[in-house]
Amino acid sequence: MRKKTENCRRRSASGSRLTCASVALLLASGMVGCTRTVLVTEDSPIRTGPAVKARVYTLDPDGKWLLGDNEVAIPEGWYVVPPSFVKE
Repeated sequence: MRKKTENCRRRSASGSRLTCASVALLLASGMVGCTRTVLVTEDSPIRTGPAVKARVYTLDPDGKWLLGDNEVAIPEGWYVVPPSFVKE
């Protein structure tokens, strides 16, 4: 009986080590390649990434900005600047 108890303890300890190692590996692999993007302040332009679609404003002849009804594809690499970069 004593021998069975010792074997159970050994299996239990090695199993918990394996479980901890698996969890650590899983967490570490989940962190690889993750990035967090934060929109920058008013004084900094940004560039578009791949496959950007958005509703955009256009300037009408009276000088008013009008929001379009549909989304348009914006090419990758185009700059998006804050309003302070545009002279009106």
